[in-house]
This record gives sequence, structure tokens and C-alpha cells, in this order.
Amino acid sequence: MSFASPLFLWIFTPIVLGLVLLCPRSWRNGIIALTSLVFYTVGAGPTVLLLLVAMLVNFLAGQFLEPDEWALARRRKRGILIGVICFDVAALVVWKYAGFLTEQLDGFARLFGGDFPVVHLLLPIGISFYTFHNISYVVDVYRGERPALRQPVAYATYISMFPQLIAGPIVRYREIADQLPQERTHRLDDIAAGFPRFALGLCKKVIIADSLSPLVDACFATPNDEMTFTMAWLGALTYTLQLYFDFSGYSDMAIGLGRMLGFRLPENFARPYSSVTITEFWRRWHMSLSRWFRDYVYIPLGGNRHGTARTYRNLWIVFALTGFWHGADWTFLVWGLYHGALLIIERGFAIEGRPSSPVGAVARRILTFVLVVFGWVFFRSSDMAQALTMIGHMLLPSFDGLTDVVAEAFTNQRLAILLCAFAVVFLPAHPVTGPLLESSRSRTAAVLRVGVMTVGLFYAAVLTAAGTFSPFLYYQF
Repeated sequence: MSFASPLFLWIFTPIVLGLVLLCPRSWRNGIIALTSLVFYTVGAGPTVLLLLVAMLVNFLAGQFLEPDEWALARRRKRGILIGVICFDVAALVVWKYAGFLTEQLDGFARLFGGDFPVVHLLLPIGISFYTFHNISYVVDVYRGERPALRQPVAYATYISMFPQLIAGPIVRYREIADQLPQERTHRLDDIAAGFPRFALGLCKKVIIADSLSPLVDACFATPNDEMTFTMAWLGALTYTLQLYFDFSGYSDMAIGLGRMLGFRLPENFARPYSSVTITEFWRRWHMSLSRWFRDYVYIPLGGNRHGTARTYRNLWIVFALTGFWHGADWTFLVWGLYHGALLIIERGFAIEGRPSSPVGAVARRILTFVLVVFGWVFFRSSDMAQALTMIGHMLLPSFDGLTDVVAEAFTNQRLAILLCAFAVVFLPAHPVTGPLLESSRSRTAAVLRVGVMTVGLFYAAVLTAAGTFSPFLYYQF
């Protein structure tokens, strides 16, 4: 069930909000957990059983992981922690990567005249996200950062809460533990604050991202032997904007929905294309994923505490995992390693902070944006051959035009939306629109709020009713 579908907008969400507001406070977690499981089952079908098993295993493990003063108990708890993390990772590897791994083994076997059976499993939606939530819970409890939950319903609320279940933000347990008790307040003010944020996300998704989608698909569907300089850059730039407005739109909708339910979910985007370094880009793009890898992988590996060589090694590991976390394909691994290499180069040359001169800041911002665009080509391409073909054409200027298919998709309406999207992206780095819209009492925020809630929301609702939306891009991860 997509956030941008009539069923979700006009039936599911009003019912859930009505139940949360009208029923006793002690029922709220149960209502959210139950309706979230219904939401997930509609889209995931029988794979909801995997979600339920994962929740049960991690909840039970958490009961035995709280620290105490006994060394023997600590060793036993460490064994439990390692065991449950291995269970979580194994489930993710089997369901998400078994097909990819067996395809590689089959390709290797064919070199010697044999074959290897290829496994095809239905990928449970959201598995990458709820696996990270489960790991965050057991690790935070083991570290003593928050106590274990004693009520299964509260744990089910944390893991399965529908705003963040499918595509984040990735909510670390420590960030939400204090919000899970039944006695938390929930007011109409929360709905008043969350709804404009939700509406902003819907506008980003439906008006901008979905409008650009056919043009992106046409460019990337162009056969390699027909690709041109113009189409390669058009496809790469359009996808750069589509992905941002699609995923940041989803995050705005999730944060707005969470606020309407009485939860404050962490921010996920902070105008990433305004960055002047790749390091800054990763502090602004998918911030909840960056924080998760920092806290549960990079720092445990040693972070930057053991010399330059180990720091670089840790960065390579983190970004290799970041790439493969997004998808079981060599293109995602190359994308992750590409960003890891750029971060290492920036560290090696001490490129950090914003330049003091305006000209330097603009130049660095353009350079960072172009580097990110090249990376997105690997992210979007169906295979390495397509990615390398597009990048090759992007690096070799020519005067060749568009194919008929791409020219037909490049309508005046999409050109206008593309230019508007570029204008939004290249606004100053601050303020960030989502938080401004949700909580600011300034005149600028009030004007923006009125515009989003009237013109933007009305147009987005018309497009949604017409059925012109597509699934969120991060649903596949």
C-alpha cells in the first residue's frame, strides 16, 4: 500500500488517526501495531511471517541483554547478542542476496562446463529497514543505552510502525525508546504540525518525482549503441532529481505521519545537493542510514582512532556494506566503493569545511553535485555495461540528439518540472524545508504552509486520484 495511493490517503490513514484519537490512551500502541501489520500484509502478503518471527526473536533476546555487574553474565549476554545479530543478518542475506550469490556461483560453474542451481526468492518489502531496527534494539539494550522493552506490543509498535516500516527513516532504538510508553501525550497539535509535513512529501513525490519518472525510464532504457552525450546527461540529471524528490518526499510523509501519531521520527534529508564535499553530502543524504552505519559498524571497527590506514579500511568496509545494503548487484557495490574512495580522497587532501570565498563555495558545490550525479548512474543502471556506457558518453561531448522515444517523453510539462526541480535543489543550504514547515512560526513558514496545503496538496490529490503515481523507489530496498 503506497503512501500516495487513494486507499492509503482517504481510507487507511483517516481510520488509524480516528482510532488513535478516540480510543483510550492505553490502546494506542496496540492500534498502531495492529494497523501497521495490516498495512504491511497488504503489500507483502505471506512474507509478513518473516517480520513477525524477526520481531519475536529480537524481543525475546532483548530480555536477556541488559548489562549487569557479573563478568560471566556479560560473556553470556555477548554470546546472545552475537547470535541474534547473526540471525538477523542471515535472514537478510538469504532473502535479499541468495539469488545474487547463486547467480555468481552459476556463472563461475559455467566456466568449467557445469551449472549451479539459482535460487529465486520473493524479496520481503522493507526487510533492509526492519532488520536494521531489530539490530539497533538489541545493541542499544546490550550497551545499556536504553532498557529492554517488557511489553511485546510496545516492541511491535517500534518495529512495525507503518510510517517508517517500508523505507525508513531508520530509527535507532535510543531515539524512540522514551516515546514508546503508553502514557505519552498525543494532541490535535501533533496532527496540525504533522499534516503539512506529510502534504509536502506528497507534493514532492506525486508532482515532481512521478512526473520525471517516464523521462528517466526512457533515457535508461535506451540501447547502449544508441546512447548519446545528450541523453546520458539528461537521464543522469533527471534521475538525480527524481531520486531526491521521491525519497525525501517519502521521508517527509513518514515524519509527518509519525508526528500525527504522536512520535517524533529523526530527520533524513537536509538539502544534500547543497553540499560542498562528499563528506558533507553524507551528513545530509539519508542521514538515518549514515548514523546507523557510524554507530553500529564504523565506530565498533575502530572509526578513526587507530591511524590513517585503518580509518581508510573502515571507510571502505562501511561503504561497501552501504552499497550492497541497497541492492544485490555489482552496480550497488561499485556505487558504494566509489563514494568510499571519494571520502578517502577528501580525507587524504584535508578537503573539509566550506570555502571562505563565494566563488570557491559555488565551484565546490558544482563539483560535488557532478560527482554525485556520476555515482547515481551506477545506482540506477541495470548492469555495469549500461553504467559504463552512459558514463563514457557523459565524458565525451558530442552533438547527437535524442532518440524518438526520449524526445516523446521529454514534454514541455516535464521540462518545466525539471527546471523547477533544479531551482529548488540549488536554493541555499538553509533553511531545510521540512522542519521549517513543521515547526517554524515565521512568516515565511506560514506562507509556505498555506501554499503546500492549498495549491500543492490539491494538485497532488488530483494526480493521485487519476492514478498517475508510481511506487516509491526505495520500496525495492
